[in-house]
Order: sequence, then C-alpha cells, then structure tokens
Amino acid sequence: MSIERLTQLNLRFRRGVAALGASDETRRAHLQPALARELLESMLLARHLDIAALELRARGVGHYTIGSSGHESNVVLGRLTRVTDPSLVHYRSAALQLERARQAPELDNVRDIALSLVASSDEPVSSGRHKLFGGAALGIIPQTSTIASHLPRAVGLAYALGWKQAQGLVQAEASRPTPPKDTLVLCSFGDASVNHSTALGAFNAAGWVAHQSLPLPLLFVCEDNGLGVSVRSPPGWTEMRLRALPHVRYFGADGTNLYGCFEQARAAVDYCRSVRRPAVLHLSCVRLLGHAGSDVDTTYRSRQELEQAAERDPIWCAARSLIAAGVLEAHEVLALDAQAEARVKLQAKYAETRPRLTTRAQVAASLSRPIPPGFAARAASASAEPMTLAQGVSFALAELLTNDPGSLLFGEDVAKKGGVYGATKGLFERLGHARVFNTLLDEQTILGLALGAAALGLYPVPEIQYLAYLHNAEDQLRGEAATFSFFSNGLLENPMLVRIAGLAYQKGFGGHFHNDNSLAVLRDIPGISVCVPARADDAIALYRTAHALGRLHGQIVVSVEPIALYHRRDALRDGDGRWLAPPPAAGAEYGRARVYPSDAADVLLVTYGNGVAMCLRAREALAQAGVQTRVLDLRWLVPLPWDDIVHEARRAGRALIVDEARHSGNVSEALLAGLSERAKGVLTARVTAADCFIPLGDAAELVLVSEAEIVEAAIALSRS
Repeated sequence: MSIERLTQLNLRFRRGVAALGASDETRRAHLQPALARELLESMLLARHLDIAALELRARGVGHYTIGSSGHESNVVLGRLTRVTDPSLVHYRSAALQLERARQAPELDNVRDIALSLVASSDEPVSSGRHKLFGGAALGIIPQTSTIASHLPRAVGLAYALGWKQAQGLVQAEASRPTPPKDTLVLCSFGDASVNHSTALGAFNAAGWVAHQSLPLPLLFVCEDNGLGVSVRSPPGWTEMRLRALPHVRYFGADGTNLYGCFEQARAAVDYCRSVRRPAVLHLSCVRLLGHAGSDVDTTYRSRQELEQAAERDPIWCAARSLIAAGVLEAHEVLALDAQAEARVKLQAKYAETRPRLTTRAQVAASLSRPIPPGFAARAASASAEPMTLAQGVSFALAELLTNDPGSLLFGEDVAKKGGVYGATKGLFERLGHARVFNTLLDEQTILGLALGAAALGLYPVPEIQYLAYLHNAEDQLRGEAATFSFFSNGLLENPMLVRIAGLAYQKGFGGHFHNDNSLAVLRDIPGISVCVPARADDAIALYRTAHALGRLHGQIVVSVEPIALYHRRDALRDGDGRWLAPPPAAGAEYGRARVYPSDAADVLLVTYGNGVAMCLRAREALAQAGVQTRVLDLRWLVPLPWDDIVHEARRAGRALIVDEARHSGNVSEALLAGLSERAKGVLTARVTAADCFIPLGDAAELVLVSEAEIVEAAIALSRS
C-alpha cells in the first residue's frame, strides 16, 4: 500500500508542477537559483530512494522501509552544517545526508544509501549490518536514533569540543583538517522522542552545563510530524515542551516553506556557532506514509487527513514556491525529478547485484578488533607502600591520567570528596578541575559524556557510583557504546574505562541499591570487556591494560570494583595485613586469570571479587580437613580466561565455582557449561548467591555465599 501511495504522490507532484507553468509574478525574496536547485535535487533524490526502498522490499531484496518522505526539509541542515560538525541524525534524514555529501564529492551517496537498503556488504558505513545514515567523511556518526538514545552522546560531544579546545588538544586528524573553532554538534530526532526519559535527561544536562556558562555548541533538531507510529502528539505539546527548556534557545521552522525553513535553520546554526550555547530547532514536518512499509496507517488516519498531508508535501511546496518566485521554472523542476529518478533506479539496480554478509564471522568481525595473544600493558616500574584496593584504584587512575593528557575522570562525588569510598581521593587536587570533575546525578548523562568524549578521540573514565544505578542507563552501554564499532564496520571506536562500585558484603550500609550482586546485565553485551579487581595490585595491573586496550585497540572495558574490599587490609586473620599489595611491575595480561598457587590441589576454587578473599580463608579450613585447594581469580569476566580455567581444572580434576552473584544468569552458568565442553571428565559443582535481592542488615547473609558453604561444597566435591 505504501508503494502505491508514494507513487501516486510522485505522479501528483509531476502533474501539479506541469500545470503551474511559468511565473508572471515579480520575483520575491527567495533562495538563489543555484542553491535552490541543489536543495531541491537532494530532496527529490531522497524521495526516489524511498520509492526504491519499497520496490526492493516488494521484490524480496530490500530490508528497510522507514522512509524520509515528508521530512525532506531537513535538507537545509545538510547545507548549513559542515562535515567537521559531528552529527547524530534522525532515521528520516536522507535529504540532509545527500545535501551534506556535496561537501565530499568523492562519495556517491545515492549509491551508498541504495546499498544500505539491500544490506550489501559493500555498503561503506555498516557493511550491511544495519540501514544507517552516517559516515566518517560526512561527519555523521552512524546510529539508530530510535528512542532518543543518541542524545546523551550529543551532549557529550558538545561538551568535549569545548574541553579539547580548553586543553589545547584540538589537532588535525589523519583524514580531515583541524576542525574550526566554531564547530557545533547537530542532533536530530522525532517529536515522539521528546517524551522519552533519555531525551529529557539530555535536555536537562544541556541546560545544566549552559547554566554554568560552560560552552556547549549543540543544535537539537526536533522533526515534528505529530505522530509516534500511531500515537499522536497532543497539539501544541511539543512546542510548549521545547520552549520551556532552560538555557536552550528555541527556533521554529515550517518544513513546507523551504525559504523560511532555510532562514530559521541558519539563525539557529549561527547562534550555536557564535554564542557556543545550545539551541533547539523545532522543524514541522509531515508524515506522508505509514511509520514504515509494514505500518497500515489508514487504520488510524482518515482519508481527509491523508489528503491534507499530501497538500503539505514539502517537495511539492518547495517546487511550487520556487516556481512562483521565479527562482526555477517548471520544466527545470521536472527535469531535476526525472534525473533523480533515473539516478536512483540505476543505483538500486546496481545494489541488487552486490554481495551480502554470508557468515557468522563476517557479521561479528566489527564488534571489536582482535587482541593479540599475551597482550598486556607495559609500565615503568613504580615503587610504593602496600595499598588497599581503594588506594590501588586511586594509584592506577593517577598513573593513567598523568600519562595520558587526553584522559578525563568524572562522575558523582569523584572530585573534592574523592568518591564515596575514597577511590579517587587526591586526584582532583593533583590534576585539577578540568581533568577530574563532578557531574550531575544522572547515569545516562555520565555515560553519554563518555561516549561523546571518546568519539572525539579522548579517553574517558566515567564512574557509576553503584552497580544498581547502572540499570536505568544501561542502554548507553548496550545500544550506543557497544554498537559503535559494529555499526561502523570497525571504522569508529569509543574506548573508555567505566568504573562501577558494586557487588555485596558491604557492612553497615547496605540494602539492595548499595549491594547489587548481578553481573548478567554486563556479561551479555557483545564487544565489551569486563574485569573485577580484588586487590590493589589487581586494580593497577588491570587498569594499565584497560587503558592500553582502549588506546591501541579501541576497547570498552567495564570494571566492577568490590565495595566490601575497598578498605580491606587483612587476608586470613585480623592484623595480618596480607590483603595489602604494592604496585605490580606491569599490566595484567588480557583474558588471563590470577592463580594463587599451592603444592597440590584436590579441588580448584574458581572465583572472583569477594570470592577471592573467602576462598583463600576457606583454603585454610579445607587444609585442616585434609582437602588441598588452589584458588583461581578470574579477574576477567569477559572474556573468561578459559586457557587458565581449563588447565587448572584438569590439573585438579575437580572444580568448585564460587560465584558471589545470583544463581541464575551469572558467571557460574557460563563456567559450568564451558567446563563441560572444554574439560570433559572434570567434576564440577557451584555455590552461588540466591536468586533474591539483598536485604538490609544481617539478613543479607541469608542470601549470599558464605565461607561455610564453600568449605562444605569443596569437601563434598573432593569425595565424589
């Protein structure tokens, strides 16, 4: 149905233009002919690409039918912004991208978009993994923009632009010149997304930054067609909401008036460039078809509404006004349309012949760059007194920030306070407010800032104050950070070290939000690495390697720091001081475990985090019971250190998995499955926490792993 509607709209456009004839009016103020011609050409190309998408789908060779029809007036933003302006655009931005591509004449953007419609592996952005607008040469960052999840990154990009300039780190990239000082960030989205909590958080963060008179050259663009699939935006609501944003200048533009739209968009762009403050351009659009090819919008839109929408078709309105103003003649417009149709048909036919992704390995290849075996960071020898875990974290961060001028540490309470647990103590005083700073209390903004900073070549170290606080912002890792390389065929990366205080056993200050012991949310995200340091030397070694992984291989590393171990000093008994550790000589080998050796072992204890301390104490009790054990600290939970696990499990013949996380969905399940596949004949068992939230006070011990359980399970396994 959509293809028939769009074809009829195109016929209606041609008949209408042909009927207009030559203008006999005195020429009114309007766009210059050359500019008007190019803008209209990009709009027409976008329209014919929508037709091609529906035709390809009808033939069973196309896979994407969310079109740009009715939103073509965003073409003005493609003209008014530059390839040096980092941009995150709405999924109806074909005209915008086609117009911006004029600044990169080496590209054939019509061909590239056609290739994306058939998911061809020749497509230069995602290599067929998804239909996305974007490309490094265009300055458009590929992403899906479906639920406003790109807005926090946009805020981060705009903040990082000013940060880099203030730090003197702005320099030419290999493929592009130094960005101008008036560079801005463009971020477009649909009106339905205005209501999403992610968008509201980004708007709030933009205003929060601007309120402090910090530079934030960010242009939000709300493309308002009044519909979120079938859900209508209440009349006037979107404008009222956008006008109410503090410190965000409002500009309104009518997408059916190309000249007026151009002028309003230019005013908004000029404001962001010159004042270095955020603005929002409210661009009225029209949805000419269903949300996508499969959406039958006649079930919720009347015939009268569809007819009114057709009259507001931005291409028809643009052509009519250009002809009426004497800027173009009708025959010129029809010639442009015919040329656009022929060009798109040619490229669509070509795209049908191009290869697709055909193997699992090809699809997954862009998740992350392969890490060479034995990879570990090099480090100059550093001497220091033995430290607690919290002191080790602070030591590691100071080392990282000192050695890398493009790194920055931020989060809630990380500056003067030094973190809730003192893990960033002294860094603010040592490195200054530009390198170590507090953010507003919003985890989506914290991760969005990291995403934006990393996209500009910085190395961010964001802190999430508690593991339980990650969940309302987790899509910034899953949907944005981890997909960055995947959707760009590995050409774009956003390396970072995300620090999260978490896990259980915290005494005197607990409950569910401060004792979260589920890691499932992190372990199933493709393309990221996850580590858990148990001691000071672990933290220093792991963070050295995490930083090297980021800078050399574009890796995202998430570290969960066990709160209960931050200030632990003793290992086996009170006063022994054996949990303290001095800095190691180098970094931790990527994907390798730490083994606490013993002369012989009847049972291998496989664990991490708080489990390391418990297993080392349990080892003494087990020895008294005649059971010899060896303790393996995983350190890396993604990827799991399988070579070490299998080697040590085979040596002992038995492996007890001590997983402080919940019974379901966490590390122990993967370890049991992996050992059954890789180390047949090894006897296995596990002890885990209960599938339960952690209560307050002593009741927490009822649902967590205890040393007594470890001892009992190990003895039982040794006798099997």
